Amino acid sequence: MRMKNRDLYLILADTSLILGQRLSEWCGHGPAIEEDITLSNVALDYIGQATSLYKEICAQEKDGKTEDDWAFLRDASQYKNLLLSELPNGDYAYTIARQFLFSAWYYLYLEQLMASKDEFLAGFAAKSLKEVKYHFQHSRDWVIRMGDGTEESATRMQNALNEIWTFTGEMFTSTKAELAAAEEGIGVDHLSFQDAWNELVENTLQQAQLIKPENGWMQKGGKEGKHSEHFGFILAEMQYLQRSYPGAKW
Repeated sequence: MRMKNRDLYLILADTSLILGQRLSEWCGHGPAIEEDITLSNVALDYIGQATSLYKEICAQEKDGKTEDDWAFLRDASQYKNLLLSELPNGDYAYTIARQFLFSAWYYLYLEQLMASKDEFLAGFAAKSLKEVKYHFQHSRDWVIRMGDGTEESATRMQNALNEIWTFTGEMFTSTKAELAAAEEGIGVDHLSFQDAWNELVENTLQQAQLIKPENGWMQKGGKEGKHSEHFGFILAEMQYLQRSYPGAKW
């Protein structure tokens, strides 16, 4: 039996899974050993969060599926992640800019989700917030360091922000499932903390001596299964083992 708020769970789980997959690509390629380890750990945090959500879906639906089925055995149109999470890593400035904009949003989102009437989601938010606070602080520190650093580091960070900005609007656009969950006290009204997010971002960019990009047309559709051209390549890498050797275990 399909659980009532499954789409809400999947938006959170799929976004965490795909962003974790992206960040894991830095393993062995970080600009310094500390950052290599840090990004790998952040990736594991997100994958752990996704696993927790998939497990809860399995527990509630009781249809024989496992968290691996949800992670590895769906077609692209069945994933509901934010488009922001599937963007290629680019250079280190691009990865940090993406991480900062997302974790600033996720930090505020989880703070509100802790008040959810869904007992599991409230507990999930409280636990995950501890991790996401660190993700936010780490990425924020690097935005300031690079923005207020050399001419090249500042240029790279500004260019990254300008390019990514059109993907931030989706974070504050709710699907029908999210709106229904928010009305029931299960989910979160995204618009309720948009001003706080803008203030958080603006304050950080001011300290970094960077310019906040202007709002305009925004990308959307990821939460409804409409993905970028990059998504198929992510799934091909993620799903190869399970598709080639069904049920394979480490």
